[in-house]
Amino acid sequence: NTTALKLWRKVLFSLTGNGYILLFFLSARLTVSPSRSQFFRGDSVSLSCEEDDSSAGWRLRRNTTRGNRTECVEWGEPAGSSCIISYTFTWDSGVYWCESREGATSNIISITVTGGSVILQSPVLPVMEGHDVTLHCKTKTTPSNLPAAFYKDGSLIRTEPTGHMTIHHVTKSDEGLYKCNISSDGESPPSWITVTGQELHFDFNTYFIHIFT
Repeated sequence: NTTALKLWRKVLFSLTGNGYILLFFLSARLTVSPSRSQFFRGDSVSLSCEEDDSSAGWRLRRNTTRGNRTECVEWGEPAGSSCIISYTFTWDSGVYWCESREGATSNIISITVTGGSVILQSPVLPVMEGHDVTLHCKTKTTPSNLPAAFYKDGSLIRTEPTGHMTIHHVTKSDEGLYKCNISSDGESPPSWITVTGQELHFDFNTYFIHIFT
Protein backbone atom coordinates (compact mmCIF):
# COMPACT_ATOMS: atom_id res chain seq x y z
CA ASN A 1 0.00 0.00 0.00
CA THR A 2 2.05 2.93 -1.29
CA THR A 3 -0.30 5.48 0.27
CA ALA A 4 0.27 3.97 3.71
CA LEU A 5 4.02 3.97 3.17
CA LYS A 6 4.01 7.70 2.56
CA LEU A 7 2.38 8.30 5.91
CA TRP A 8 5.46 7.31 7.85
CA ARG A 9 8.85 8.83 8.22
CA LYS A 10 11.18 6.16 9.48
CA VAL A 11 11.35 2.51 8.48
CA LEU A 12 13.10 -0.42 10.11
CA PHE A 13 13.50 -3.48 7.90
CA SER A 14 13.93 -7.10 8.81
CA LEU A 15 13.93 -9.81 6.18
CA THR A 16 11.83 -12.84 7.06
CA GLY A 17 12.47 -16.38 5.84
CA ASN A 18 9.51 -16.56 3.48
CA GLY A 19 10.24 -13.69 1.16
CA TYR A 20 8.54 -10.88 3.02
CA ILE A 21 9.92 -7.66 4.47
CA LEU A 22 8.49 -6.68 7.81
CA LEU A 23 8.20 -2.90 8.06
CA PHE A 24 7.81 -0.93 11.28
CA PHE A 25 6.72 2.64 10.67
CA LEU A 26 7.58 5.02 13.48
CA SER A 27 5.55 8.19 13.98
CA ALA A 28 6.19 11.37 15.94
CA ARG A 29 5.38 11.60 19.64
CA LEU A 30 3.65 14.54 21.30
CA THR A 31 4.84 15.58 24.77
CA VAL A 32 3.75 18.40 27.07
CA SER A 33 5.71 20.40 29.65
CA PRO A 34 4.91 20.59 32.51
CA SER A 35 3.96 16.93 32.09
CA ARG A 36 0.34 16.99 33.23
CA SER A 37 -3.10 17.26 31.68
CA GLN A 38 -4.64 19.99 33.86
CA PHE A 39 -3.62 23.64 34.12
CA PHE A 40 -4.83 26.75 35.87
CA ARG A 41 -5.92 29.65 33.72
CA GLY A 42 -2.82 31.80 33.22
CA ASP A 43 -0.33 28.91 33.34
CA SER A 44 2.30 28.49 30.61
CA VAL A 45 2.50 25.22 28.68
CA SER A 46 4.85 23.91 25.99
CA LEU A 47 3.90 21.14 23.54
CA SER A 48 6.52 19.38 21.41
CA CYS A 49 6.50 16.98 18.46
CA GLU A 50 9.42 14.63 19.18
CA GLU A 51 10.96 13.22 15.99
CA ASP A 52 14.34 12.31 14.51
CA ASP A 53 14.01 14.69 11.56
CA SER A 54 11.57 17.15 10.06
CA SER A 55 11.28 15.62 6.58
CA ALA A 56 7.62 14.72 7.13
CA GLY A 57 6.74 18.28 8.13
CA TRP A 58 5.12 17.41 11.46
CA ARG A 59 2.82 20.16 12.74
CA LEU A 60 1.00 20.56 16.02
CA ARG A 61 -2.78 20.73 15.75
CA ARG A 62 -5.67 20.90 18.17
CA ASN A 63 -9.44 20.61 18.46
CA THR A 64 -11.12 22.97 20.93
CA THR A 65 -14.44 24.76 21.22
CA ARG A 66 -12.84 27.56 19.19
CA GLY A 67 -11.92 25.49 16.16
CA ASN A 68 -10.87 22.13 14.73
CA ARG A 69 -7.45 21.13 13.36
CA THR A 70 -6.06 24.61 13.99
CA GLU A 71 -2.27 25.08 13.96
CA CYS A 72 0.11 26.57 16.52
CA VAL A 73 0.45 29.93 14.73
CA GLU A 74 -3.24 30.56 15.40
CA TRP A 75 -3.09 30.14 19.18
CA GLY A 76 0.53 29.83 20.37
CA GLU A 77 4.14 30.78 19.73
CA PRO A 78 6.03 28.37 17.41
CA ALA A 79 9.54 27.50 18.65
CA GLY A 80 11.13 24.89 16.39
CA SER A 81 9.22 21.65 16.85
CA SER A 82 7.48 23.08 19.93
CA CYS A 83 4.55 25.38 20.52
CA ILE A 84 4.34 27.57 23.60
CA ILE A 85 1.12 28.90 25.10
CA SER A 86 2.44 31.57 27.44
CA TYR A 87 -0.93 32.30 29.09
CA THR A 88 -3.60 29.62 28.96
CA PHE A 89 -7.32 30.30 28.86
CA THR A 90 -10.19 27.89 29.50
CA TRP A 91 -10.84 27.77 25.75
CA ASP A 92 -7.39 26.19 25.28
CA SER A 93 -8.96 23.01 26.70
CA GLY A 94 -9.14 20.29 24.07
CA VAL A 95 -7.17 17.57 22.30
CA TYR A 96 -3.72 18.11 20.78
CA TRP A 97 -1.68 16.01 18.34
CA CYS A 98 1.12 16.12 15.76
CA GLU A 99 0.25 15.60 12.09
CA SER A 100 2.47 15.14 9.03
CA ARG A 101 1.89 16.58 5.56
CA GLU A 102 0.69 13.14 4.46
CA GLY A 103 -1.84 12.84 7.28
CA ALA A 104 0.01 10.57 9.73
CA THR A 105 -0.76 11.38 13.36
CA SER A 106 0.98 11.02 16.72
CA ASN A 107 -0.50 10.14 20.08
CA ILE A 108 -3.27 12.45 21.26
CA ILE A 109 -3.04 14.47 24.47
CA SER A 110 -6.08 15.92 26.22
CA ILE A 111 -5.55 19.20 28.07
CA THR A 112 -7.95 20.89 30.49
CA VAL A 113 -7.55 24.53 31.56
CA THR A 114 -9.71 25.49 34.53
CA GLY A 115 -10.76 28.80 35.99
CA GLY A 116 -11.27 27.06 39.31
CA SER A 117 -8.95 26.77 42.30
CA VAL A 118 -8.00 23.06 42.20
CA ILE A 119 -6.30 20.81 39.65
CA LEU A 120 -5.35 17.14 39.68
CA GLN A 121 -1.76 16.49 38.63
CA SER A 122 -1.77 13.10 36.93
CA PRO A 123 0.18 11.39 34.12
CA VAL A 124 -0.64 12.86 30.72
CA LEU A 125 0.79 9.83 28.87
CA PRO A 126 -0.21 6.17 29.32
CA VAL A 127 1.24 4.42 32.38
CA MET A 128 2.82 0.99 32.07
CA GLU A 129 1.33 -1.86 34.11
CA GLY A 130 3.36 -2.52 37.25
CA HIS A 131 4.57 1.05 37.64
CA ASP A 132 3.60 3.36 40.51
CA VAL A 133 1.50 6.47 39.88
CA THR A 134 1.33 9.47 42.20
CA LEU A 135 -1.61 11.88 42.00
CA HIS A 136 -1.31 15.36 43.45
CA CYS A 137 -4.27 17.57 44.33
CA LYS A 138 -3.02 21.12 43.90
CA THR A 139 -4.53 24.49 44.75
CA LYS A 140 -3.77 27.72 42.95
CA THR A 141 -3.17 30.07 45.87
CA THR A 142 -2.81 28.07 49.09
CA PRO A 143 -0.15 25.53 50.14
CA SER A 144 -0.45 22.36 48.09
CA ASN A 145 -0.21 19.93 50.99
CA LEU A 146 -3.80 20.21 52.17
CA PRO A 147 -5.92 17.12 52.87
CA ALA A 148 -7.61 15.93 49.68
CA ALA A 149 -10.20 13.32 48.75
CA PHE A 150 -9.47 11.30 45.60
CA TYR A 151 -12.15 9.77 43.38
CA LYS A 152 -12.18 7.23 40.55
CA ASP A 153 -15.18 7.00 38.23
CA GLY A 154 -17.22 9.02 40.72
CA SER A 155 -16.48 6.84 43.77
CA LEU A 156 -14.31 7.89 46.69
CA ILE A 157 -10.99 6.03 46.86
CA ARG A 158 -9.66 7.60 50.04
CA THR A 159 -8.65 10.89 51.66
CA GLU A 160 -4.96 11.70 51.99
CA PRO A 161 -3.72 14.16 54.65
CA THR A 162 -1.08 15.82 52.45
CA GLY A 163 -2.86 15.95 49.08
CA HIS A 164 -0.81 13.15 47.48
CA MET A 165 -2.03 9.65 46.62
CA THR A 166 0.17 6.88 45.22
CA ILE A 167 -1.24 3.88 43.38
CA HIS A 168 1.32 1.08 43.59
CA HIS A 169 1.87 -1.43 40.78
CA VAL A 170 -0.97 -0.21 38.56
CA THR A 171 -3.05 -2.67 36.53
CA LYS A 172 -5.68 -2.21 33.82
CA SER A 173 -8.31 -2.07 36.56
CA ASP A 174 -6.77 1.23 37.72
CA GLU A 175 -7.59 2.83 34.37
CA GLY A 176 -10.38 5.36 34.67
CA LEU A 177 -11.55 8.91 35.34
CA TYR A 178 -9.94 10.55 38.37
CA LYS A 179 -10.61 13.78 40.24
CA CYS A 180 -9.86 15.25 43.66
CA ASN A 181 -11.48 17.57 46.16
CA ILE A 182 -10.06 19.92 48.78
CA SER A 183 -12.88 20.95 51.09
CA SER A 184 -11.66 24.52 51.55
CA ASP A 185 -11.02 25.18 47.85
CA GLY A 186 -13.22 22.94 45.71
CA GLU A 187 -13.00 20.12 43.19
CA SER A 188 -10.66 19.53 40.27
CA PRO A 189 -11.82 18.73 36.74
CA PRO A 190 -11.72 15.00 35.90
CA SER A 191 -8.79 13.43 34.03
CA TRP A 192 -8.56 10.03 32.36
CA ILE A 193 -5.61 7.80 33.27
CA THR A 194 -4.66 5.16 30.70
CA VAL A 195 -2.79 1.98 31.68
CA THR A 196 -0.93 0.09 28.97
CA GLY A 197 0.40 -3.46 29.02
CA GLN A 198 3.65 -2.69 27.23
CA GLU A 199 6.18 0.09 27.35
CA LEU A 200 5.77 1.68 23.93
CA HIS A 201 7.10 5.19 23.53
CA PHE A 202 5.79 5.54 19.98
CA ASP A 203 2.90 4.26 17.91
CA PHE A 204 3.79 1.51 15.46
CA ASN A 205 2.07 0.27 12.33
CA THR A 206 3.24 -2.93 10.68
CA TYR A 207 3.04 -3.85 7.01
CA PHE A 208 4.17 -6.88 5.02
CA ILE A 209 5.45 -6.46 1.47
CA HIS A 210 6.16 -9.46 -0.73
CA ILE A 211 9.48 -9.00 -2.53
CA PHE A 212 9.45 -12.07 -4.77
CA THR A 213 7.24 -12.69 -7.79
